[in-house]
Amino acid sequence: MDDKPRIVSAQEYAQERDELLKAEKEATRQLDAIAARRRRLPMVRYRNDYVFDAPGGPRTLLELFEGRDQLVVYQFMDNGPDAYCPGCTWFTDNVPVTGLPALATRGISWVTVSNMPLAQIEAYKAQRGWTLPFVSSHGTAFAEDCGAGGGFMLSVFLRDGDEVYRTYNTTQRGVDRLVFVNSIFDLTPYGRQEDWEDSPAGWPQRPTYG
Repeated sequence: MDDKPRIVSAQEYAQERDELLKAEKEATRQLDAIAARRRRLPMVRYRNDYVFDAPGGPRTLLELFEGRDQLVVYQFMDNGPDAYCPGCTWFTDNVPVTGLPALATRGISWVTVSNMPLAQIEAYKAQRGWTLPFVSSHGTAFAEDCGAGGGFMLSVFLRDGDEVYRTYNTTQRGVDRLVFVNSIFDLTPYGRQEDWEDSPAGWPQRPTYG
């Protein structure tokens, strides 16, 4: 049974679980401390007049706030016509649309943005069954100004009247940690079953997007 956890007594399991719990609690305290630092980051002023193509017509960055004070933007990679980033697709599949109203109650709006033309976005949304807000930054400098370029990024903006500021941004594993399914995978004995993970010999693994 090399491909399964070893079998131990309930007492030994409880002992090892308690040891892991200590590490988990320490990690939680570290994450709380990081979140406290995040809340104290300075912010930088952004243009508020970027014009995005949206299903209901053009919208500025200011309008994407929908009257709320905070806006979270996920920038979905543009890989060209009929080509879609598997990582961005996976992330978007995991955005809990039913949870967006809960964000709204705290004054937070969500929107996914891509340099893909709106027609391409709408076709892919229909194919994937997505209903979340999704607009196009095609033809604007928004992606470059955010530092996303041709990649993906998550940014947080704060509005003060008609002034817009970016307060936080992250990419790579900083975005990965927000994926619900990945978080559940990380609790299971086999993990994500991806070849970069540190897993015992014999555990099932495959390429991340294989």
